[in-house]
Amino acid sequence: MATQNTNPTDNIFSGLKVVDFSSFVAGPGAAVILSDFGADVIKVEPPKGELWRIGNKIPPQPQSKYPYMWHLNNRNKRGVAIDLKSPDAAKIVERLAKWADVFIVNTPHPAREKLKLDYDHVAQFNPRLIYADITGYGDTGPDAALPGFDLTAYWSRTGLLSLLHDAGAPPTWPFAGTGDAPSGVGLFAAIVTALYRRERTGKGSSVTTSLLAAGVWSAGVAIQAALAGAKFAPQHDRKNPANAAMNVYKSSDNIWFVIVTTPDKLPALATGIGRADLLKDPRFADPAKLAANMSVLTAIIDETFSSQPIAHWREVLDKAHIPYGLVRDPQDVIKDPQ
Repeated sequence: MATQNTNPTDNIFSGLKVVDFSSFVAGPGAAVILSDFGADVIKVEPPKGELWRIGNKIPPQPQSKYPYMWHLNNRNKRGVAIDLKSPDAAKIVERLAKWADVFIVNTPHPAREKLKLDYDHVAQFNPRLIYADITGYGDTGPDAALPGFDLTAYWSRTGLLSLLHDAGAPPTWPFAGTGDAPSGVGLFAAIVTALYRRERTGKGSSVTTSLLAAGVWSAGVAIQAALAGAKFAPQHDRKNPANAAMNVYKSSDNIWFVIVTTPDKLPALATGIGRADLLKDPRFADPAKLAANMSVLTAIIDETFSSQPIAHWREVLDKAHIPYGLVRDPQDVIKDPQ
């Protein structure tokens, strides 16, 4: 594994001791952030290792001989293998709990209690312990005991997946771990808050979050709209959007890009793409006519953008101060100088 950064000015959590009993992405992700800032983290796995060690070999994940998925969230950590069903496991858990400042778990509730990894059992050994717990659906409620993955709890259950596909298309399949990662950041924030509380009170505590809670937070604007009784626009349709100036287009060299144009920038956009005539077109003369002919305007912009390569349009959009973003794949991102 990689070594820790030894610069003392960066290692704000130097001396902090963390036991990471969690697996997959979210829990280990919170632990690895602590380790990045100097914490001493011990990763606990079953004797054969956790399943995520072979995630790089399980389709549809990108295939590799390297366990890149596991290393992403387990760098900087020391490791120990424990059979939690063995007679001596309880004594080892007790020693780790007494040693640790932070104790991270994501074991489902029923199994957690059987293995004596629950808060009431572990906290008795260390009154200053921060017990950090992440699950699929939370600690209470009818589905608290259900297993959950980011695809089921974060994406599907929260409404996010219903928002991220075009009209007429079925819900898409998110890339694995994309809901776990922000959930892990949420758990990290909870741990840091609990550590701050301990500095003021001297007492440990239990903090918890879930993939469901993180997903609801991410979908907060849409959920708040539902709570407010707001009228939702129809599902986005690229060829007939609610706003042709906030859409996805493709250049002549097959690069997809997103533009986000505020109303005050519409003249600059039309002029920049060489279609100043659109500003005087009677089909788009007022908001009502524009809305009625949005698919027509989209087709015109589509044809225009498809006539030149992305290098041309980047120059045009930059000059007009129009925000845009190129739709990149991971192979492009790793070369991005920004």
